[in-house]
Amino acid sequence: MQNHGTITSDNHAALWHGRFKEGPDAAAVAFETSIYDDMRMAMVDIEGSIAHAKMLSKVGLISAIEENEIVEGLLSIKKDLLQGKDSSGNAFKVDVSAEDIHSFIEATLTDRIGEPGKKVHTGRSRNDQIALDERMYLKHQIKLLKKELLLLVSILSEIASEHKKSLIPGFTHMQHAQPVTLAHHLCAWAWMFCRDIDRLSDAYKRINLSPIGSCALAGSGLPLDREYEASLLDFAAVTQNSLDSVSDRDYYLETSSALSLVQMHLSRACEEIVLWSTTEFSFIELSEKWSTGSSIMPQKKNPDFAEIIRGKTGRVYGDMVALFTMMKGLPLSYDRDMQEDKSSFFDAYDTVISSVRIFTQMVKTAKWNTERMNELCYGGFLNATDIADYLVRKGMPFRTAHGVSARLVRAAIENNCKLEDLAFDFYKNESPLFEKDIFDVIPPEKCVEIRKTTGGPAPEMVEKQIESLNAFVKACKDDYVASDDDDWDLIFENYYN
Repeated sequence: MQNHGTITSDNHAALWHGRFKEGPDAAAVAFETSIYDDMRMAMVDIEGSIAHAKMLSKVGLISAIEENEIVEGLLSIKKDLLQGKDSSGNAFKVDVSAEDIHSFIEATLTDRIGEPGKKVHTGRSRNDQIALDERMYLKHQIKLLKKELLLLVSILSEIASEHKKSLIPGFTHMQHAQPVTLAHHLCAWAWMFCRDIDRLSDAYKRINLSPIGSCALAGSGLPLDREYEASLLDFAAVTQNSLDSVSDRDYYLETSSALSLVQMHLSRACEEIVLWSTTEFSFIELSEKWSTGSSIMPQKKNPDFAEIIRGKTGRVYGDMVALFTMMKGLPLSYDRDMQEDKSSFFDAYDTVISSVRIFTQMVKTAKWNTERMNELCYGGFLNATDIADYLVRKGMPFRTAHGVSARLVRAAIENNCKLEDLAFDFYKNESPLFEKDIFDVIPPEKCVEIRKTTGGPAPEMVEKQIESLNAFVKACKDDYVASDDDDWDLIFENYYN
């Protein structure tokens, strides 16, 4: 295969070479190429070019015969790229000396079908072509990430359904606060990821607009049918301003922000897993498949994968900041700075989706020490608020009741006992409203059962949460049409790495 980064023939020349008498320096080519980043968009670039050829044929800019030749040629490139070999059995992959993926595919197409291959670029610029590729690729990847997040929500919901009565201390300021259930806590994680799915769905609406036909910045004098081409590529509509279309990278900025939130939610959950797996907590035991040991201390079983996910969060934030910083001072329309968008976004996306997959399996295979969780609910005065609520139900103002409960906590501390073990005389001395039924309402399991407000930890309310989570997953799954090519980007990466 010829070197696409220098002008060796008309087919393999840089697409802009006509203005220049000599080819670029090899070091210049190496510095300015984007092929290592944009080669992962080869499949969508081919799909976009197929639709473009069909549109050109429809408006009469190429013949039906030329359309068929272009489409067949592009499909052969796609097939050979995915297989890693051509029809003769020779190794075939992206030539990394090409300037970008558009140049490689167009040059390869022209090699295979001749002159008609040179017509595929009619009525478009690499400026609108890359914007199209990025939007198409992002649409696919958002669906894939949503599917992974839905699986995570489903697994959290499934585990929660088994632990609706498994007590666990709730914390504020990392101090014992009030008793809840493991199911309630896992549902809290699940709702965070549901919001992430909603954010990705919302971003998808703005991504789902086709920029093709905007050309370099000012549209085209050719009779292009943008709407037809957009419909072929399953876009909802076309972008409304050619200048904005080629200079917009909001879709990367918005999605990178959503990715940062996904990673932050994973990180918070991983922080709890790291704490819960300590000897001091002993709430969770991670599978040996998702743990590591120590090179010097034989007894160690470390939650390394949770720690790595937590550590990668800063990386995702950094990618987001890099994207925002890149765009902040760019004049309209396209500037070559924007070539740097892909490396930052792809790194953020890859980090997040791999973290989601690892986290899902780590949680799915974990064991929960419900006895230890339950044990810690009987210390730390988690039922103090319920004493105040008892008095409120008997007519005492809450602020007064709060003071009574606080003094009883102090008495329990001084007598080295739990509130439920404190002699009834202490209660009666603090308020005549106390009856012996106080001891029926302050056991931790009773404190949980009484909290029946919407979203509360009472088992029947958690059951409603689980039903809502399952309904959310079902609704999102119904909106997602699975594809045989769901993992084509991973297949593609495997062969060119």
